[in-house]
Parts: sequence; C-alpha cells; structure tokens
Amino acid sequence: MIDLEIHDGVAEITLNAPAKLNALGEAALAELGEAYDQAEFTGVRALVLRGEGRAFCAGRDIAGVDPRDDDVHGYLGGLVEPLLKRMSRFPAPTFAVAHGACLGVGLGLLIASDIVYVADTAKVGSPFKNLGATLDSGGHALFTERLGAHRTMDLIVTGRLMSGSEAVAAGLFSRVFPADEVLQETRAAAHAAASGPTQAFVASKRLVAELRDRRVGLWTSMAEENRAQAALCDTEDYREGFAAFQEKRTPHFTGRA
Repeated sequence: MIDLEIHDGVAEITLNAPAKLNALGEAALAELGEAYDQAEFTGVRALVLRGEGRAFCAGRDIAGVDPRDDDVHGYLGGLVEPLLKRMSRFPAPTFAVAHGACLGVGLGLLIASDIVYVADTAKVGSPFKNLGATLDSGGHALFTERLGAHRTMDLIVTGRLMSGSEAVAAGLFSRVFPADEVLQETRAAAHAAASGPTQAFVASKRLVAELRDRRVGLWTSMAEENRAQAALCDTEDYREGFAAFQEKRTPHFTGRA
C-alpha cells in the first residue's frame, strides 16, 4: 500500500489504500519505513508524503483487531514511535500533504514532517472518545503546545474536528490551500527545496527539533501516551469502543475501569 517515486531529486511517498482511508496496520508501517530508507539511500534532496483518495490517513487499521488481546503498546511503542523518529531525522526537507482525515497515526505522520501543507477541507483532532481510547502519536504535545490546555481538552472531550483552515490559523501546520491545489503547491515547494542548500536546511532542521524537544518533550510525551493507551486496553470502555467501531454502532460506555 506504500508507493515510492523519485523524480529530479524529490521522493514522493504515497499511502495508497484509499478504500480504508489509508489506515495503517503493522505491515504498512514497515513498508513506510522501508520507503524512507530507500529514499535516503538514493540521496534525494526533498521528500513529499501524501495519501491517495479522500483522506491523508485515518489512523490505525483496526480491522480484525481483538481488543481483548490487543498489544497496543507494541503497535505504538514498538512500531509507530520508531517510525516517526526515523521520519523526523530524514536528512533532507520533508513535506506532507494533509487532506481529508488526518487522525491518530495520521496526525503523527504530520508531526514528524518538517513542512505540512493542508487542504482547507482537512480534518484534524481527537476522535478517540468513540473508541474508549486516548489521543496518541504525539497529539498531546502538539495540541498542548500550540493550542493550550483548555482548547486541547475541548477537542479531546468533545471529539470536534478542526478544519484545515482552522488548524493552520491556530499554528498547528505551515500553510493552507484549496483542496484541489494543495498537492500541486506542495510538489512545487519540494522541488524548489531540492535545488537549495540541503546541508543548511538539515542544520536548521536539527536545531528546530532540539529546541522543540527541549521545550515540549515530544518523544517523552509520546512514550507516556503509549503507556496510557496500554493501560486503557484493560478497561470495559476500550473493549466496547472497539467492538462498536467494528460493528458500526454507537458505543455504550460505563465509565468503569
């Protein structure tokens, strides 16, 4: 489900499972990491990450996941977190094209990218209240840093999704474009970056990452999210949320541990 094309020093990686909104299971995460490895090996000077179809990435592919024995810490801590770290350290500027649903792991992919251009119709937030789960993949750090504690908790408790325009206005991402222009604009910016001073860009990329981690503690926060999600696996509401999602019905939560 992961496609890689390279043209004129720019790698374009596509999440290509539109029927499931590019949701990522274990195999797809491994493929995505391999695509980044291959792009780095070829020496590209910029990279574009995008999703095919009507969404960038709706998060984890939970089709067939049994919440009674779900190893969510293995998925998040063993697969997602290492991938996001690998993406964030790519030795060239990386661009992400955000459109449609950008949720859960999909939000994490945006956080791990250097520059994020967003369609005005994109949807960003925390839909996890319907799963009996918690926001993951670095979402707590991003939202709390950019939005503050009150607005972050509002998104988490209500499940309201921000539009791409609202997300950029709030400082979450780089720039917003009409949905039919965002891919073209991102490709143009990536090709311009590929003809620039790559090592200077990489030096700034490292400095920005160090400052962010010192101020926000992204990776520490992500590890804490992983532990919290693993603890929630043992609750009745987590099992009910997953079952309701898979059965396409409204969940009935008890609030009990």
